[in-house]
Amino acid sequence: MFDYANPYPSHRVPVFARSMVATSHPLAAQAGLRVLQQGGNAVDAAIATAAAMTVCEPVSNGLGSDAFCILWDGQALHGLNAAGRAPARWSTDYFLRKYGPASAPPLRGIDSVTVPGAVGAWMALSRRFGRRSLAEVLAPAVEIAERGCAVPPVVQHKWAAAAAELAPQPGFADAFLPWGRAPQVGELFRFPAAARALALIGATEGEAFYRGEIAAAVARFVAAQGGVLDAGDLAAYAPEWQAPLAQAYRGCELHEMGPSGQGIAALMALGMLQHFDLRSLGADTAAAQHVQIEAMKLAFADVWRHVAEPSSMAVTPAQMLDADYLAARAKLIDMRKAQDFGPGLTPTGGTIYLTTADERGMMVSFIQSNYHGFGSGCVEPSFGISLQNRGHGFSLDAASPNCVAPGKRPFHTIIPAFLTRDGQPLMSFGVMGAHMQPQGHVQTLVRMLDHGMNPQSACDAPRWRVNPGLSLNLEASASPALREGLAALGHRIQPIADSYQDFGAGQFIWRLGEPATTGYVGASDPRRDGLVAGW
Repeated sequence: MFDYANPYPSHRVPVFARSMVATSHPLAAQAGLRVLQQGGNAVDAAIATAAAMTVCEPVSNGLGSDAFCILWDGQALHGLNAAGRAPARWSTDYFLRKYGPASAPPLRGIDSVTVPGAVGAWMALSRRFGRRSLAEVLAPAVEIAERGCAVPPVVQHKWAAAAAELAPQPGFADAFLPWGRAPQVGELFRFPAAARALALIGATEGEAFYRGEIAAAVARFVAAQGGVLDAGDLAAYAPEWQAPLAQAYRGCELHEMGPSGQGIAALMALGMLQHFDLRSLGADTAAAQHVQIEAMKLAFADVWRHVAEPSSMAVTPAQMLDADYLAARAKLIDMRKAQDFGPGLTPTGGTIYLTTADERGMMVSFIQSNYHGFGSGCVEPSFGISLQNRGHGFSLDAASPNCVAPGKRPFHTIIPAFLTRDGQPLMSFGVMGAHMQPQGHVQTLVRMLDHGMNPQSACDAPRWRVNPGLSLNLEASASPALREGLAALGHRIQPIADSYQDFGAGQFIWRLGEPATTGYVGASDPRRDGLVAGW
C-alpha cells in the first residue's frame, strides 16, 4: 500500500483550453467535459459536474444539498439562490419543546434538515440556459453511481473521520459504510440508490424530486425519524433568480450573492482594502497580510451580527457596502497591531465548488453543499438522498435576525464568485470551506489583481484564516518570517494541521480574451483531489 502523503514540495501548472471544467474530483470534471464534447454548453457541463460530485465526493455534498450559482450567459450576469427553506412547522417553540434550551437547532439528525435546493438549481439552470435535456446531462453521473468511482486520498480521509460519529444516523451506514467501514483509498464506491434517483430526476426534468416519487420517499423517511419536513414543503420549493451584489476593486468588479449568504464579507473587505497600496507592501510580507486580515475581521464583525434572510435584517446590504462607511472602517486598521473589532452598524453558518466555461463565452460559478461533512448524516435509503444540515445555521435566540421561522432561509456559508472588468466577464471562481470562503476570495484576488500572480500561483500560495478575537490560523507552508511578523503584531497564531477544510480549496477559470480566439486559463487547488479539464 502506498503512502499518499507527499513529503516533498509540489505545485501545479495552469491549464489552457478553449472550453474548461474545474472542480475537486477528476471524474466529475471529466463528466462535465464529456457533456461539452457532446454539444452541451457551460451550464449543461456545470449540472453534469455537480451531479457527478454527489457521488464522487459524498462527504461534501449530495442529492439533498443546497446550491448557489452566478453565471455569464454571453450577454449578462445572473445569480441563482437555491438555499433551502425551513419546514412550515419549524419554530423556536418546536426546538425548545423537543430539545430543551439550546442556541441553535441540532448539528446532526433529521431536525437539522431544511428543504434541499440543489436539484432545484439544476432544474432552473437547465430550463433557462441549458442546451441538452436534463436526462442527457445527468447520464455521466448515473453511470458513475452504477459502476463506481475510486475513492481518492483527501475524500477518503474525511470519509473515515466522519464514520464513527455518523454511523448511528438513519441510512448512513448502508449508504456510506459499504464494508462496515469507510472505503479505503482506491476502492470503488458504488451508489445504486443514487443512480436510480439521478435517472428519475433526468427522466422527469426534476419533478420527481419535489412533487413525485422521490419527494414522497423523502417525506416518509423524515416522518419515520420524527421530523416534520413534509411533501408540502418539498412541493412549495423553488429557487430564486437574484442579481448579485458587486464591489469595485483595482479596475474590476467582484460579484457575490447577497444575504443570507456571507459573500458580502469579501465585498466589504475589498472595499476597505482599496484604501491601501498593497502592491507596495509586497505579496508575502507581514504588513501586506496584516492589513488583509484586519479588513476581513472588520467585515466579519458586521456579517456575523447582521446577515440573515434579507427580510429579517435591520440593516441593508447597501448600508454595509456604502463607500463612506467602508472608508471609515478602513481607518480603524492600525498597521502596528492586531485588533479585536465589533460591528460598526447598529440596527435601524462541507462543500464542493465547480466552474465551467465554453468557447461561446458562457461561464458558470457554482457551489453545492451538505454544510458539515455528510450533512445531517440522514440518508433516505431507496434513492440515496443524503440530506444536508443547514438548519443548524439558524439561531434559537428570538433577538437574532437569523432566528428560525417557518419557510425562512438560514445564514449560508457557501458563496460562488465572479469577476468582471468594464462590464465583461473576467473570472469565474470560488474557494470552498465554511467561513474560509470570503477570506479565500480576498486573498486570491489580491494576489492576482495587486501582485499579478497567475490563478494557479495565487491558488497555491499559503493562506491564513481569521477566527473570533485575535486568533489566527496560518498554513504550514507560510514562511517563518511571515509567521514571526504577524505574531509580533499581536496576532495569536493557533497551530492547525488540516488544509482540507480549514484553508479552503479553490477553482478558477480566467478569460484571456475572446474565447473563440484566445480561450481560458484555469487553476485547481492542490489542497483537494481535483483538476482542470480542458478541451
